[in-house]
Amino acid sequence: MKACAFEYERPRNVESALRLLSTENSKILAGGQSLGPMLNLRVVQPALLVDLRGIEELKSVKDEKDSVTLGACVTHAQIEDGRLPDPTRGFMREVAANIAYRAVRNRGTIGGSLAHADPAADWPSALSVLGATVLIAGPGGRHEIPIEKFLTGLFETALKTGDILVAIRVPKLSARARVGYWKFCRKAGEFAQAIGAALDDPERGVARAVIGATRGAPHILADAKALFAKPEKQALLHAVDGAGLAADAYNRQLHAVALRRAIEKLAA
Repeated sequence: MKACAFEYERPRNVESALRLLSTENSKILAGGQSLGPMLNLRVVQPALLVDLRGIEELKSVKDEKDSVTLGACVTHAQIEDGRLPDPTRGFMREVAANIAYRAVRNRGTIGGSLAHADPAADWPSALSVLGATVLIAGPGGRHEIPIEKFLTGLFETALKTGDILVAIRVPKLSARARVGYWKFCRKAGEFAQAIGAALDDPERGVARAVIGATRGAPHILADAKALFAKPEKQALLHAVDGAGLAADAYNRQLHAVALRRAIEKLAA
């Protein structure tokens, strides 16, 4: 199939994009790696497509004392190749390098992935374990929201009609911080069946774990110190049950193993 007919605009700044998005049945285009197939299958049929890739602000990067702010249109490949400051001491490069295939990483964007909110994608879980903050522009102005409040469910976010995800602010990890990440895929390049992520940053007092690729938003364990100290089977399964995965024995076990392997990488 082919996409239905639509109007196309490529604004040069966020304010122009917001005005265009006030048009009825408008849709945002960033990297297009998820939206493209949806258009061709006519899952979405917008009257207007607003292409954000011409907005320099959305491609900018700000390196500050305690964080790095990445514009929403920064691509996976830019992160993978180390062309940007990495606040995570290599972790984000590792995550980016294992997203799909290089052709997808060349065009797919971190903001587009986050706004799409596919639970099986990497950035929702990876940015959740890092405690990122999402910067949003909308008809009522600009505001910030913690990622755990931004991701609200299966393909659902806190974005309202007419809103644009402008950037993601990622805290800088301390020198002693360790991060573990593990995902199960049926074959390389596919979306994950289960994701486990763990961050231990004692200098900042952060010990956080995430269970991803669930039926909704990533499940965050804000205080995982005890789990890191004794990642025993029953404790892991209990954490997975808290993510709403108790009903399916196979899925429950798969997520428990993903979480255990992520925790094991902290000590590697």
